[in-house]
Amino acid sequence: MPKAAQTIHPETLRGAAHHAVAAMKVLANEDRLLLLCQLSQGEMCVGDLEQQLDIRQPTLSQQLGVLRNEGVITPRRDGKNIYYSVADPAMLDILALLYRLYCPKEA
Repeated sequence: MPKAAQTIHPETLRGAAHHAVAAMKVLANEDRLLLLCQLSQGEMCVGDLEQQLDIRQPTLSQQLGVLRNEGVITPRRDGKNIYYSVADPAMLDILALLYRLYCPKEA
């Protein structure tokens, strides 16, 4: 007799849905998505992010603040420079999937 599929408790699903919605809210902003895509390639300082992505300083600071507050990125100070990296491994998995689905293939 085949084994019945194991059901997941609704409260477990609710908790998972809460985390998924929070991740999607973070990604639902073009500047934040660009920042995370860039940071998924490795740690970068604020000045380099501004130059690479052509995001003006006030917007960059605001969006980095959102990502920091959500625990998605982590800062590291080195002298006058602040470097950021992706802190959430699940976010790297989501970004890899988005890249596969939406980014053009290199020629």
